[in-house]
Amino acid sequence: MNKIIFKISLVLLAVATLGLTSCKDPDKDDGHKNQFEVVADNFKGDIPSGDDIVLDANTTYFLSGTLRVKDGAKLTIPAGTVIKGKNIQGINAFYNYIIVEQGGKIFINGTPDKPVIMTAELEQPGSWGGLIVNGRAPISGPNTSDNVGTTEVDTELLYGGNDVNDNSGVIKYLKLLYTGANLDGDTEHNGLTLNGVGAGTTIENIYVEACNDDAIEFFGGSVNVTNLLAVDPDDDMFDFTQGYTGTLKNCYGIWQADYLSTEEDPRGVEADGNLDGVGSDHYNQSDFKIVDMTIDIRSTGANVYMHDAIKVRRGAKAEIINALVKGNGIVKDLIDLKDRKGNAHEGTKINVTNSLENPLTGELINIEGENSNIIIEAGNTGANTSVFSWTGFRF
Repeated sequence: MNKIIFKISLVLLAVATLGLTSCKDPDKDDGHKNQFEVVADNFKGDIPSGDDIVLDANTTYFLSGTLRVKDGAKLTIPAGTVIKGKNIQGINAFYNYIIVEQGGKIFINGTPDKPVIMTAELEQPGSWGGLIVNGRAPISGPNTSDNVGTTEVDTELLYGGNDVNDNSGVIKYLKLLYTGANLDGDTEHNGLTLNGVGAGTTIENIYVEACNDDAIEFFGGSVNVTNLLAVDPDDDMFDFTQGYTGTLKNCYGIWQADYLSTEEDPRGVEADGNLDGVGSDHYNQSDFKIVDMTIDIRSTGANVYMHDAIKVRRGAKAEIINALVKGNGIVKDLIDLKDRKGNAHEGTKINVTNSLENPLTGELINIEGENSNIIIEAGNTGANTSVFSWTGFRF
């Protein structure tokens, strides 16, 4: 009897061990052995096609370079896992980031009680890169379909294509802290960068704080994002460009009372139809929605102001529903639809409540001609903050 029990125990131990290293069916052996070696205090490298890497929530991982999830690879990050960018100064901090390449998949399985945390040893903005996901969904470009772009921080990596429902995985209950390392003003990391990410990808319950650039930026794609809290981004809270066509729902952006941006033109919303305004004749310009949004400006003091609460330009078409702009800080323009590289699409619709305590320094609406679709009226409630209780942020 003791021998039988011992044999059963060994089998159970083997199955449990397999469950820690792979998401594959333990009853199906396809002969593949993971090639990527996970080293917790030196976490970087390429996860190759076929590898199915599952991290251990009881281990803290120290990112020491670029981690790439290659085409055909999977990375699963369980609830409660902590990843820290190592305290690397200067240019080297720029190369400390995680990127999911086209065809790769990431599964960030945080929960309200145990979110996944991506942070830095040095708790200052710009201490590491951030998280980037590249997909095969459409982006704007010179062709009617199959346009591709190059990743800002690594021009050898492509994104875009023609698969609206492309699936790059699942990202739930994720904290992104102290991101935004950059090489220069044109080569920057955000908190979360979504490059041509498809609608088959699930992204919800995201918290970005103390980012050196934008909290989130959509470069084309069709992915929908729900429940996003952006705290003290140095540049834009919510940035859209290059043909984005999805929906951002229930988003709250805030500058706290003592925050000071170093950027010349930080915004709550910045939306371009095409990349950098150089493709006014391109196909598939941005056409997206924002539903239930609050922009909360509390920073005060000399020369402390947000350039525009909402900026839509360069051919972008936006529908913004139930927006609330509030706080005792100063905003230059509440809504700006003009730009030297092209104005907002005439079909843009914005409904916003202006609850700013201080007067605007510029315009309520900076626009060419009349647009009956732009409505400023009382009564909007903006984002539902109760869903952000898991972040620990106090409004």
